[in-house]
Amino acid sequence: MPMKDPDWLEWARELQAIAQIGLTFCRDPYDRERYEAIRQLAARMFAARTDAPLERIEALFAGETGYATPKVDVRAAVFDDDDRILMVRETSDGGRWTLPGGWADVNWTVAQSAAKEALEESGFKVEPLKLAAVWDRTKQGHAPHVFSCCKFFFVCALIGGRAATSHEISEVGWFHEADIPADLSLERVLPQQVRRMFAHRRDPSLPTDFD
Repeated sequence: MPMKDPDWLEWARELQAIAQIGLTFCRDPYDRERYEAIRQLAARMFAARTDAPLERIEALFAGETGYATPKVDVRAAVFDDDDRILMVRETSDGGRWTLPGGWADVNWTVAQSAAKEALEESGFKVEPLKLAAVWDRTKQGHAPHVFSCCKFFFVCALIGGRAATSHEISEVGWFHEADIPADLSLERVLPQQVRRMFAHRRDPSLPTDFD
C-alpha cells in the first residue's frame, strides 16, 4: 500500500501554501501580518517534528514566492541496444543508485530538462521518446518531504556520449532488469518505478502512468 504522509505534515504543508499564496496577492498590511504568522506556524510545526532548526525552515519558506504549486522532478530512463537501463550513483545520498534526473529548469521543457540532467549526470546524450509516467511523490510511497512534488519519467534513447563522473556522481552503470541495484536512492526513485520503465521499454504502446 502506498505510504501516506502523516497528518501533521499535510496540515503544515497546506498552511505554508496558504501563507505563500496569501502573501503573493494580499495588499492589506494587517492581512500580510496574518499570513506571515501562518507561515511561521507552519515552520514551527515542521521544526517540532523534525531535526531541522526552526531558522532553516523559516528561511526555506520565506524563499518560496508566487502561487504555490508542486515542485517538478524529471527522470530519464535511458536504454541501450542491449535493453539495459542507465543509472548513476549520487554522492549526496551515501553513494546510492538512481535514474539520472533532478529539478526541472526554467525555460526548459520537462523533456529537455530530462535530457539535460542525463547528460550532466552521466555524460551520455539522450533523446526523450515517451512520457512514461507523471507520479505524485507521496502517492508513490517516497518518504515524506517538505514540499509537494510531481515526478516526470521519460523513456529515452541513447544517441551519443560516454560515461563521465563528477562531484555529484561517483559512478555510471548499465543494468538489466534482473540486476537493478538494491541500494537505490529511494528519495529519488523506487524499485517499482524502475521496473515500470522496463515495461514501457518492452511495450511502447502502454499509456502514460499517472498519480
